Amino acid sequence: MTSSVTDAGRTAQAPENRPFVTGWTVFAAIMLIAGGIMAIFEGIAGIAKDSLIVVTRHYVYSMNTTGWGWIHLILGVVLVLAGVALFSGAAWARAVGVVVAGLGMIANFLWLPYYPFWAVVLIALDVFVIWALCVGTVRKET
Repeated sequence: MTSSVTDAGRTAQAPENRPFVTGWTVFAAIMLIAGGIMAIFEGIAGIAKDSLIVVTRHYVYSMNTTGWGWIHLILGVVLVLAGVALFSGAAWARAVGVVVAGLGMIANFLWLPYYPFWAVVLIALDVFVIWALCVGTVRKET
């Protein structure tokens, strides 16, 4: 922290020059890692035991659960890597986090017929991650 003299003669503490490392960014990083780990488990369940997944008949779209398992596994790994990269405070990690969380929302929306509760939880998690990464930093003027 550095100090500076304001026009009123008071000294104010200037915030450190780390605009992307905030509490919301740390929250988003942890949630990305948690959501990524859940997506990895979801992918493993789809790949290893596709008979474990209940497939209903009357949905507009139908998919091969093994293929979707691979998609969720790869997406989960990318989510975890994006969450770890957010701890560095890099601006590109915020952008990648928003994009990957958006892709995770789409993938989980398409996963709704197979595991509705799990998919809704992960969609909500991705919404909070996107919100936390887009909030921006708030600097108090003293």
